[in-house]
Amino acid sequence: MRITFGVFLDTSGFRILFLRMTFMENKEIKRQYKAICNHLAKRRMKPAFDQLETLITDNGLGLFHDEWRDLNQTYHYMLQYTLEGIQDPERQKVYRKLIDSTYELADKVYEALRLKYASSVEYEKKRNFMEKFITDFDAFLSRFEAEAENPAAASENHRQIHRLFYHLWFQDRLSGEGLRFLRKFLASPTIISAYKSFIVTAVTLSLQRYFDEQKFTLLFDAYEADESAIKQRALVGLLISLYQYDSRMPYYGGITGRLKLLNDDPEFKHNLERVIIQLIRAKETEKLQQRIRDEIMPEMIKISANLKDKIELDSLMEEGIAEDKNPEWQEMIEESPQLMDKMQEFSELQMEGADVFMGSFAMLKSFVFFHEISNWFMPFFSENPDLDKVLDLSDDLTRRFVEVMAQAPLLCNSDKYSFSLSMQQIPKQNREFMFQGLQSELDQFHEIEEDEALSNPGRKAGFISNQYIQDLYRFFKLHPRRHDFEDLFSWRFDFHNKLTLGAILKEDRAIVRNIGEYYFTKNHFEEAVEIYEYLLADAQDGELYQKLAFSHQKMGDYEKALDAYQKAELFDLNRVWNLKKIALCYRNLKQPLKALEYYKAVEALNHDDLSNHLNTGHCLLELGRYEEALQYYFKVEYLKPGSKKVWRPIGWCSFLTGKKEQAEKYFQMLMDDQPNQHDLMNMGHVQWSLGNRKAALDYYMKSISKEGFTEAEFMNVFAEDLPQLLQQGIDHDDVPIMLDQLRYFVEE
Repeated sequence: MRITFGVFLDTSGFRILFLRMTFMENKEIKRQYKAICNHLAKRRMKPAFDQLETLITDNGLGLFHDEWRDLNQTYHYMLQYTLEGIQDPERQKVYRKLIDSTYELADKVYEALRLKYASSVEYEKKRNFMEKFITDFDAFLSRFEAEAENPAAASENHRQIHRLFYHLWFQDRLSGEGLRFLRKFLASPTIISAYKSFIVTAVTLSLQRYFDEQKFTLLFDAYEADESAIKQRALVGLLISLYQYDSRMPYYGGITGRLKLLNDDPEFKHNLERVIIQLIRAKETEKLQQRIRDEIMPEMIKISANLKDKIELDSLMEEGIAEDKNPEWQEMIEESPQLMDKMQEFSELQMEGADVFMGSFAMLKSFVFFHEISNWFMPFFSENPDLDKVLDLSDDLTRRFVEVMAQAPLLCNSDKYSFSLSMQQIPKQNREFMFQGLQSELDQFHEIEEDEALSNPGRKAGFISNQYIQDLYRFFKLHPRRHDFEDLFSWRFDFHNKLTLGAILKEDRAIVRNIGEYYFTKNHFEEAVEIYEYLLADAQDGELYQKLAFSHQKMGDYEKALDAYQKAELFDLNRVWNLKKIALCYRNLKQPLKALEYYKAVEALNHDDLSNHLNTGHCLLELGRYEEALQYYFKVEYLKPGSKKVWRPIGWCSFLTGKKEQAEKYFQMLMDDQPNQHDLMNMGHVQWSLGNRKAALDYYMKSISKEGFTEAEFMNVFAEDLPQLLQQGIDHDDVPIMLDQLRYFVEE
């Protein structure tokens, strides 16, 4: 089919058509493969066999047909024996093995099709790497170890470690020999930690591409290593892979059994909780960068421009740097308190591990270094031969800068390489300034680290795992061919809902609750609800009911929020707050009388609560009890003179109760402030009721002229207010005349 279409196209046109058709084929093949896996996960063997046969037959993969036929026939025999009532104590074992074998066949078929059709960079590289790289693992390891401490061989060893990376990435299954080699490699005292960590990532990527129990085994082994850098990379790889292959785990007792053994270790539980939260937090990076661009940077730019003009920056340069600081600098900062708050928040986010530098380094991924996919995952180390090719490491300043960069805890490895490689483009005097700043920051950090070493021994491990997750994030979000890969950061990472990890997590309520609290604080209310409901199913807790209710409220489900707030009432926990929330739910459910009941209960507990007086007034207003509403609004004004919040409702209630001069007074206060379209319309109503038709028309014209307030919207609001206007003495026959006058104004 491709050749037929290609006859009518030039080379570039044929290429585009080929890629488009290949993409469609890949997408359909992936859909069919996932459907087969889904059938197997739900133990629907017949549709799985049917779809697998179609995939084999339609794509000319006859070499897999005999294996498919044997599995299908075995299943038919098993069904027949079961129906005939033949007792077989091994039946479930055979059944599980059959499912496992069918998964494996589906994997082989899918991989054969990707190798045949896929246009992704991953399979472009795999096709070019089909030759056997390592024929003798022991010989490779012996050579590598022998040259590991030889500076002259560093470049060749570095080249070989990259080849090993790709060799492992493109391995479908690890052989027993390969697994033994990797165990020796990770245990070798002469191979640097950076290379070991690098190879752990190769195994993780390989496992993402193709399922293999032996790869899980290697990651478990790596997690049990003594070196924290290897341990944390392995844990991240394990969690990602366990999430990806969750539906298969019931058929792999070796994996789940090892996970359960690890779960007896308190350190593992702590690491597990931390990495899960870091993965969830990484998903927030895009929103965080948007906030930095939209909120912090505009303020910084504004201050920079204002400072330059206000404090005559050019003349300061002439006076020299020894002059006293200009006192107006502080005034400029004080003029932007919001910036200071945001910078404080920015600093706190940075310290808790949020990815605040993504935007800064996104443009620094075009160096030749990043053209090699494997370099996106290489841990930063100052002796990296790729740095030596670009930078003059014989220069003392450059060498010291790279060494300090290696220790920087708040930059991921990828960004450290970006920063270091950009050094060649920076003048030497600026490099000295940057080095001093970096060294100072590092010294301060080490002081903090020493103070916290006893109270938080896992802090260093947390930095390592966070850096690695940020490295992964940059690859999946910034690599030029990123769309060739499934973006793992598009996954929900709802580990608590998974079969295997969910069971592990739920053995420790504290971990599940901490994950729930993280979701809650970051406003991921849907996920928080899932966790809170799970926790409340086992044990009642007033605070959890309140947080569950608040989450439902924020999601707009006031029925469920009300139910949870009412359950929280049984615990007498922060009762005033809880009563207010119940009242709020009733108001949103259009039950102001019930809401009023709860606001009155709050008033009995706290007579001076201004917000409660205000809300009580609003309830009475909704109930049409305007005189009573006025009493509460005046209470607020009395207790807090000058409160603009009550001017509007006082003015409106005064108008509805016929107190027109009083209404005019309060609406005039709004006119002197910053009136919105509704304030202007209401003032028009008051003026008309006082007989001032021209003034009324003027206010109506100002209202309809407000940006974002259309003529249709004005007319709808006016129609709602019309009964009150007529009640205050407006002649019904005058209404169409006034509105026509307004329409002429709009046309003009």
